[in-house]
Amino acid sequence: MNETGGADRGSGPKGSGGSGRGQGGSPRRRNEQGRERNRGGERQFSQAAPSQRSRRADPARLVAFEVLRAVQAEDAYANLVLPASIRKHRLDRRDAGFATELTYGALRGQGTYDAVLARCVDRPLEQLDPAVLDALRIGVHQLLAMRVPAHAALDQTVGLVRAVIGAGPSSLVNAVLRKVTAHDLEGWISELVDGLTDATAIAALAHSHPEWIVRALRQALVAHGRDVAEIDALLAADNAAPVVHLVALPGLASLDDALAEGAEPGRLAPGSAYYSGGDVSRLPGISTGTIRVQDSGSQLVARALAAVDLGAGRTGGPEQWLDLCAGPGGKTALLAALGQDSGVHLTANEPVPHRARLVQQALRPLPEESWTVRVGDGRDLGREQPDTYDRVLVDAPCTGLGALRRRPESRWRRTPADLVSLAPLQRELLASALDAVAPGGVVAYVTCSPHHAETDAVVDDCLRKRPGFERLDAGAALDAVSIGGALGAGHGASAQLWPHVHGTDAMYLALIRKNP
Repeated sequence: MNETGGADRGSGPKGSGGSGRGQGGSPRRRNEQGRERNRGGERQFSQAAPSQRSRRADPARLVAFEVLRAVQAEDAYANLVLPASIRKHRLDRRDAGFATELTYGALRGQGTYDAVLARCVDRPLEQLDPAVLDALRIGVHQLLAMRVPAHAALDQTVGLVRAVIGAGPSSLVNAVLRKVTAHDLEGWISELVDGLTDATAIAALAHSHPEWIVRALRQALVAHGRDVAEIDALLAADNAAPVVHLVALPGLASLDDALAEGAEPGRLAPGSAYYSGGDVSRLPGISTGTIRVQDSGSQLVARALAAVDLGAGRTGGPEQWLDLCAGPGGKTALLAALGQDSGVHLTANEPVPHRARLVQQALRPLPEESWTVRVGDGRDLGREQPDTYDRVLVDAPCTGLGALRRRPESRWRRTPADLVSLAPLQRELLASALDAVAPGGVVAYVTCSPHHAETDAVVDDCLRKRPGFERLDAGAALDAVSIGGALGAGHGASAQLWPHVHGTDAMYLALIRKNP
């Protein structure tokens, strides 16, 4: 976000916080306590007397700090904590935008910023008070990636620390952030990667991703038929602030009011829009659930399943659909809306009770007789209800490597061990779906991850042990329901969307038909 105006966010030149040298490049003199003496001329923050420095916490920066603290200390998700904090501090639209950029920017840039801080702090970062480290990350993001004058970034960050942590840590933060001003972001990255020859390590530092994720995404590009040279573009897309994607539930709402409020028509999914105008909860239809925030990739995979031709072999009444892993209910609501004109009944399965309540809330705009929420383990459903459902969605729990731009904290929480622990669950859920689908019916296996271990490896392994199933062309199915119809997401029988290509989360789709 470009931020201008205001006493603490002005648009003056970057670097005005100083770099440890006085006017004309001469060393600054210090008194016996180590404080700098005034050498005359216009004072900047770094030369101001303590009584002149900010002693308050700017509300927008305080919101960012509170969210980072919740993320780090409580394993909270920023997208859930941030709106509540904005409301608590009653930020206006402009300050809410500033707090949002500061929060997500600090989280996305954490890897690079910590590497910078390691050069500027006289002890290992793990020895710092975690609250101080979060405040430093907020300061570094302002200095290196936002249009905040250096003196304002320094003054306000130090004021935040003084107000919420203490006077002692504020001196440390002041000293460290002044060292950060020695280079801009490009200069720091050049210094950090100097002497490195490993392309993965260089990309990890330059784009603020853990090395194992960089390596995994490189392999995923190749596995899905793309050029490994796209890795820099993919990582850069992960770090770009995502536009909010909207969907109007078919037959229940339109996006006319949202478009009148500044939203733009979606370019990929029918009935979708893009919104970057601030608090999305203020848009008409959001509070009733008839207009929903949902990535276009998620919309497309749901539409692809709903549109697959089951052929003439099916007989009987209205179709029965199943969402095996329904929480929190976004795809569920869209599926139910897509099927309502045909009299479809959708069963939404969710094992966690509080998430099942979220699914019920998502489905409330639809007629109650058209859906059922089941609380139970999806791995049991195929055995309990074999050959029952015409269409089954398996939106499998995964590492979420395809949504790092929307949940940047996930990149620092996930480890390669998560792949190992999730693999059996993914296979068991898909196996249950294959049991539950009726002859002639279709299963959609979906993940928000492009990792081979969570995508084709799961599908191939399950089908290898089960005769009587065939894979459909998922790329063609996505093209058939997209605007323009030429996504180019298909590779073999599966389909993979990409942030840097399609502007969506990296959604994977496989479609599997049970032979009649």
